[in-house]
Amino acid sequence: MPFRLAKLRRSAFRAQSGCCFYCGLPMWEDDPELFARTLGLTLPQAQKLRCTAEHLQARSDGGLDHPSNIVAACAHCNQRRHLGRKVARSWTQHKAWVQRRLSAGRWFDQGMLARLWRAALR
Repeated sequence: MPFRLAKLRRSAFRAQSGCCFYCGLPMWEDDPELFARTLGLTLPQAQKLRCTAEHLQARSDGGLDHPSNIVAACAHCNQRRHLGRKVARSWTQHKAWVQRRLSAGRWFDQGMLARLWRAALR
């Protein structure tokens, strides 16, 4: 990842208090083992919550590496926005879709989701 994008991701991570733009759950930047241990997750579960830089307007659609276009999103949410689609959902559509799935308990497995909600409420 180019230095500027990494810097924008870190800035967004801090501005969002370490929570994903889409699902609102905690993410990690540097130490997946510590994150997993702290939250009682397996390492594969923690990998889904790795912080990524998300372009609200995709670069392929002319979006720039600019603070107003970059948010921090967990790898799971970021990947699902584009997975199996020729055209990604808009960020507003994707956020609403993620929130609906979270409310229905269908975004992460139930055990993982319960641990994450407890951590988010601390």
